[in-house]
Amino acid sequence: MGKREDLVAKYAEALQSKCGIEVDMALLTKVTIGCGPAIYNADAETIAASDKAELERVKANFLMKKLGLADGPELMAAIDAAVETYGKSDRNKYRPAIYYLLVKQFGKESVYA
Repeated sequence: MGKREDLVAKYAEALQSKCGIEVDMALLTKVTIGCGPAIYNADAETIAASDKAELERVKANFLMKKLGLADGPELMAAIDAAVETYGKSDRNKYRPAIYYLLVKQFGKESVYA
């Protein structure tokens, strides 16, 4: 397996063990590819859920730009819900895993079709 496939497997394992969900591997792979080279950087591959500026970037750059959602309080509520599902106590919240949860939450799988 290549490096990207290894990372996708790592994210799938995190989603299964931490969130207890059955992962759509094709969708997770597309979400991971959509993250670009950030997944190869240990700092950029994770989301700092305690950093409000970081969460605002997720809202602006992923939910609004990538998924095409309109700004509103429900976006930050969805991010908080995804972080809660993943586990607030876990320091390393993988960006592709959080993005995957958000895609599923908003039913925006068609963006990656």
